[in-house]
Amino acid sequence: MDQPKRILIVEDDVDIANVLSLHLRDERYEVVHSADGNEGLRLLEQGGWDVLILDLMLPGVDGLEICRRARAMTRYTPIIITSARSSEVHRILGLELGADDYLAKPFSLLELVARVKALLRRVEAMAKDSRIDAGSLEIAWLTIDPLPREATVDGKPIELTPREFDLLYYFAQHPGKVFSRMDLLNAVWGYQHEGYEHTVNTHINRLRMKIETDPAQPERILTVWGRGYKLAVPAAPGTPGETGTRQNQDAS
Repeated sequence: MDQPKRILIVEDDVDIANVLSLHLRDERYEVVHSADGNEGLRLLEQGGWDVLILDLMLPGVDGLEICRRARAMTRYTPIIITSARSSEVHRILGLELGADDYLAKPFSLLELVARVKALLRRVEAMAKDSRIDAGSLEIAWLTIDPLPREATVDGKPIELTPREFDLLYYFAQHPGKVFSRMDLLNAVWGYQHEGYEHTVNTHINRLRMKIETDPAQPERILTVWGRGYKLAVPAAPGTPGETGTRQNQDAS
């Protein structure tokens, strides 16, 4: 029998943590709760966690520092941030530090449980793909290796958040194929929720900042008007290459 997935909740609101723990245990997850940042970091460092659910406002070490420390560890632990800090800057900062998902309080407990399930499915699928592929992918300007989770663009290594890496890797597996925002939500984020398509737009824009010569005129990740996005297929020598100059509009 498979071992239950282990989830660490670092949340100083005991009422929220208790109700969330009940919901997660009903799904047969093993749950440990800490209400203090220092203790939460100590538990995280012990390792063996499948998901970290992390509040930002904590006594002791704050959630952003815990997220930063988590991403410095050898073992990759998926992170969902939950916080009353609903401003765009904190959401983006959490994602920049490597969080996989973000929910602003108040949130639906059922939705958070669904996000946990989706994140676990995505991590398992990516691990399976990595074992199958075993080697790196190369597409002209891009080399991406799923095992060490490393990417180089034009021969130079780039720093990507976990979600940015997964998004670029998915595109690299399907060069030239057009994906809608809902397609990408399902494949990369692991869930389909109406109204969350803007998350894809945000990550596409941030990814373009890292891989495009001119992010305002993308030539690598193209917007296909009315359909979605695609990774441009390098043109054969002597033929015109694909560019995004006439497709650089928001997908619908």
